Amino acid sequence: MKRRSLGQTGLELPILSFGASSLGQEFRPVNLDEALKAVHVALECGMNYIDTSPYYGRGMSEVMLGVALRDVPRDSYILSTKLGRYAPQHFDFSARRVEESIDVSLERMGVEYIDMVFCHDIEFVDMQQIVDETLPALRKQQEQGKVRFIGVSGYPMKMFRYVLDRTDLDVVLSYNHYTLQNTMFGDLVPYLKEKNVGIINAAPFSARLLTGAPLPEWHKATTEVREVCARAAERCREAGSDLAKLALQFSVANEDMTTCVTGSANPKRVRQWAEWIEEPIDEQLLADVQKILEPIHNWFYTEGRPENNDDA
Repeated sequence: MKRRSLGQTGLELPILSFGASSLGQEFRPVNLDEALKAVHVALECGMNYIDTSPYYGRGMSEVMLGVALRDVPRDSYILSTKLGRYAPQHFDFSARRVEESIDVSLERMGVEYIDMVFCHDIEFVDMQQIVDETLPALRKQQEQGKVRFIGVSGYPMKMFRYVLDRTDLDVVLSYNHYTLQNTMFGDLVPYLKEKNVGIINAAPFSARLLTGAPLPEWHKATTEVREVCARAAERCREAGSDLAKLALQFSVANEDMTTCVTGSANPKRVRQWAEWIEEPIDEQLLADVQKILEPIHNWFYTEGRPENNDDA
């Protein structure tokens, strides 16, 4: 699989990477054998960057990865996890919890170091705490060799500028913001390059919005957004294609995004994604779908504290 350089880290990531939130049953109940196999299929296909979090399945995703990766040589994959968010309403970005969280993650996954650790969903807290307390504590873990690179992740675009205007980061991870429907993360690229930060994009399907599949209960898409995306999915079906395929190809094609992270506990689906990105994109279908999606282009929702969000 084609690879791209990640900022100034020296890491080379595959253009498509495996997101392990699905192993924590964030979207549906999973079959454990299939979920473990999905990790191995991802590695077979060249998707050897794996991202997780203690939040996914409240520890289940990390534990499952520990099992799946037990006999896989540590130097054959790149691993990231997160800290600070542990349940829907449980956040703790204190310096003490930083060290505890990393130690627990290392134990769950059975590894001696983690390549990248992100502060998870920082828009739910006072972001100045992230700058003043959390990131300095993470740097200490980096000095001890437990973590190679550090960053932040979350939904609003505003938070990346907030943090990077006040301190340095190695990497950032954004989700739902570089897709067929929303390209706001792409607009931030010149600023991120100026800050010498590695750029990771996640969720090309926008939590199923761009797949034609039923949305999870927690999805915040409005009625209009759902209807427009359904029309886009129908146009793809008429063309003998699949909206999910087009969405994945679109997100992976942008070379400014080092990698695109997406996951499934279905091994056949993972292999299908790896095959899709080897195929040329249907430019006419892409143009048709973008025209359908135009009324909702860059639609986004509020996540976390109002003051941490972009102006609508």
